[in-house]
Amino acid sequence: MNTGTLMLQAAAAPGGGMMPIFLMVGMFVVMYFFMIRPQAKRAKEQKKFSDDLSSGEQIVTTAGIHARINRANEDGTLQIEVSRGSFMTIERSAVSMELTAAARKKASATTEVAAK
Repeated sequence: MNTGTLMLQAAAAPGGGMMPIFLMVGMFVVMYFFMIRPQAKRAKEQKKFSDDLSSGEQIVTTAGIHARINRANEDGTLQIEVSRGSFMTIERSAVSMELTAAARKKASATTEVAAK
């Protein structure tokens, strides 16, 4: 046997061959459960939220504009009323789910305080 063959056999023996595969699979599983899955879940919730928007709802856009939905158009846009007689057309995806929920929570807290 020559020395090159002995060195290759010695280098391959301790590592075992299966350990790097398990490590790669483990890293993929961790990435899936901590990064990919939550992001896909949030995107699905945002899509459902924007599909459920209807006329008369108070919204907040991603740009921070507070408005009321006047009409939901067939092409995926919304006509919103920013102030009396002032209308804008925006994409459904421009409505912020988080800001709208926060504005609703703040409005309900204000009405509870006013009712007391």
